[in-house]
Amino acid sequence: MNEELQGKPTQNKPSYKIYVIVFWLIFFLGIGSCFYLFNGIANHELLGKLPSFQQLENPKTLLATRLLSSDGKELGTIFKENRSLAEYDELSSFLEDALVSTEDERFYGHSGIDGRSLARAVIKGGSSGGGSTISQQLAKMLFTEKVVKNKWERAKQKLKEWVVAVQLEKQYTKEEIITKYFNTLDFVNNAAGIKSASQVYFNTTPKELKIEEAAMFVGMAKTQLFSIL
Repeated sequence: MNEELQGKPTQNKPSYKIYVIVFWLIFFLGIGSCFYLFNGIANHELLGKLPSFQQLENPKTLLATRLLSSDGKELGTIFKENRSLAEYDELSSFLEDALVSTEDERFYGHSGIDGRSLARAVIKGGSSGGGSTISQQLAKMLFTEKVVKNKWERAKQKLKEWVVAVQLEKQYTKEEIITKYFNTLDFVNNAAGIKSASQVYFNTTPKELKIEEAAMFVGMAKTQLFSIL
């Protein structure tokens, strides 16, 4: 009986060790490639010139000029864009809440790129929303002069926007990024920036905006950004 059992061929159990090794090898190669690409774009102009430190610190923004009388009363404004800058403490909390909840729910937990949203957008082909963070959208508004339609060229622009988004996150606080975002948007009808838009549309200040008014502005922002994709 023992001889019969010994004579039977033994079945080798599949070894998963090789699969584990291959998985981690691919994983670390992918991480290394991403780091190399990111570093090349950021420090060696791999895809062209990026904004300088000075440009990140002081992006070009056209502001309206206020005309004041000798006693300090406003007589009018001269502008190419009717834009006045608001400070963070001048913004309604409804604006920030509406923006973060609709555009970038993990805004306070990432450093410019949201890996989960990006992976979801890639897997689902963008059908469940894009992977752009608030910082990436700000980078596009500030430093992408013209969004190209060619897919390869747009992919290169997108990579540069990712790098700029990370640089913005290093340069500014989350509150400053939110403020720059609303100051940069053009709400049409001679209302560039949230301060002018609040006055033009509702004859109020950004601080006094109601929840439905804040939601409208965030909706307008989404429409504007979609139109330049």
